[in-house]
Amino acid sequence: MESQYNDAITWLENYPQLYTLIALTVLILGAWIANWIVKRILVRGLMHLLRATPVGNDQALHDSNVISRLANIVPALILSIGIGLIPGLSETMITIVRNVCGAFIILTVALAIASALTLANTVYERRPKARMKPIKGYIQVINIVIYSIATILIIATLIDRSPLILLSGLGAMAAVLMLIFQDTLLSLVASVQISSNDIVRVGDWVEMPALSADGDVIDISLHTVKVQNWDKTITTIPTKRLISDPFKNWRGMQESGGRRIKRSIMLDQQSVHFLDDEECRHLHRFRLLSDYLKDKQTDIDDWNRKLEEQDQEPVNTRRITNIGTFRAYVDRYLRSHPGIHQEMTLMVRQLAPTPDGLPLELYCFTNTVAWVNYEGIQGDIFDHLLAILPEFGLRVFQHPSGNDLRQMSLPSQAAAEPGVTSLG
Repeated sequence: MESQYNDAITWLENYPQLYTLIALTVLILGAWIANWIVKRILVRGLMHLLRATPVGNDQALHDSNVISRLANIVPALILSIGIGLIPGLSETMITIVRNVCGAFIILTVALAIASALTLANTVYERRPKARMKPIKGYIQVINIVIYSIATILIIATLIDRSPLILLSGLGAMAAVLMLIFQDTLLSLVASVQISSNDIVRVGDWVEMPALSADGDVIDISLHTVKVQNWDKTITTIPTKRLISDPFKNWRGMQESGGRRIKRSIMLDQQSVHFLDDEECRHLHRFRLLSDYLKDKQTDIDDWNRKLEEQDQEPVNTRRITNIGTFRAYVDRYLRSHPGIHQEMTLMVRQLAPTPDGLPLELYCFTNTVAWVNYEGIQGDIFDHLLAILPEFGLRVFQHPSGNDLRQMSLPSQAAAEPGVTSLG
């Protein structure tokens, strides 16, 4: 066998081009076989062993392709080492092949490291508290650094020069690089501030009217923050805008367990008056007002009793008003309502009169932050208050509608028609 091999080599040496071609074919075939063995046998065997562990059953590990990427290094190493054994090749050709293989190995390692970092971020995001401290921005920064280093090493390998020569030239390009990567640098600083100061988390409800964003944060990356608006559209906000521009984060409301109701009922100021005895007796039927009216009347009687006889004029005495009684009723109604948070601020106050009426504002918090339940509680409260207003002799103020103007014009039209008698 050895003698036949030597005879074949001796014969091939008489045909150098054929010898080189056969040697190259054998080298490429050997690299292909090594690649097949590594990927089909070693990698599959390793994955089969990993499936016996909880880590191996993770689909994210299979999707990351870290192991399969590293397997590509084997054929590149075989080509890089074996190319020097091929007879008839010039030193220039050998150097080019080795440099290309070296650059390919560097690129493969960089891609494998980036895939491993992405896998680490995927596993980290499964933690319950991951949304409080997202690391996706940091992972992207590390990837940029890895790709930058890999680029320098690839270029240095291809031109067969030391990487230090390229790094020394980067000093002169620093200003240009700062200009090119200014958005990345600003986003990096913004990401660090957002994470360290806990400004925004995934799942927060944020509102930024300047960018038409109003919804939940669904992703935080190095350059952008994605917000899914309530109409299911997606708004992409540059990360640096969350530092430079004002926005509202509703996380505090969601974590407090209560959502604020701050709405006014506009009352007709002409319906405000003192209560007479009949009206007081009528309002005594209200369970929420019986104690209030009794205590209020006692307080007023004590005050009026202290006045001198000459001052016992109705204009000088204190009396109960319908709007004050209604305000007390609303306060007690809210304090007994099962949907109102009793541990948070609760008050009913009058605001300054306006041309649109006298505002009576309700300021309280529901005991739920769910949007649908909140709107239901708020609607039930104002349904009741608007319906019970006439019991207090009060009216809601509103501008005249077309029907109101039509009703006002009917008597005048009837009077203008001959033979028509007004029923007023």
